[in-house]
Amino acid sequence: MPQISQLLEVYGSQFFWLLIVIGIIYFGIARNMVPKISKTVDDRQKRITDDLAAAQGAQDKAEQIETDYRTSINDARADALGNVNDAKAKAAKKNEAAVKRADAAIAKKADEADAELRALKTAALKEIEAVAAEAAQAIVATVSGAKISAADAKKAVKAAF
Repeated sequence: MPQISQLLEVYGSQFFWLLIVIGIIYFGIARNMVPKISKTVDDRQKRITDDLAAAQGAQDKAEQIETDYRTSINDARADALGNVNDAKAKAAKKNEAAVKRADAAIAKKADEADAELRALKTAALKEIEAVAAEAAQAIVATVSGAKISAADAKKAVKAAF
């Protein structure tokens, strides 16, 4: 191959131009592309940092909202429980008042019934005494033939009771 034999003759100049081209490419990349890449990397890092900060801020805000929500739920539960307890207490008071009124009405009716019973008992006893006095008069008249007055018969019956 003839190119291999020429390689030793042109080796030095090709190596020189290879170094020049590689140097130009290296410095061209270093001057033009590296700053753009560095800027892109820095921008991306800044964006990531900003996004993380915004996400942390949003998370803090969400946690605060959740805390406020839980606090309002707990307050609402406490208010509802208080309202239920108040309603129970009012119902118990109303029920207690109704029971007291009912007890008073029952006691009043019982007293009225007792008074009526005593009046009926007294009236019945008077009737029994009157019947007993008449029977005593009739028995005395039948057995002994003597006549006694109604007043004497009543006295005798009262003495027996």
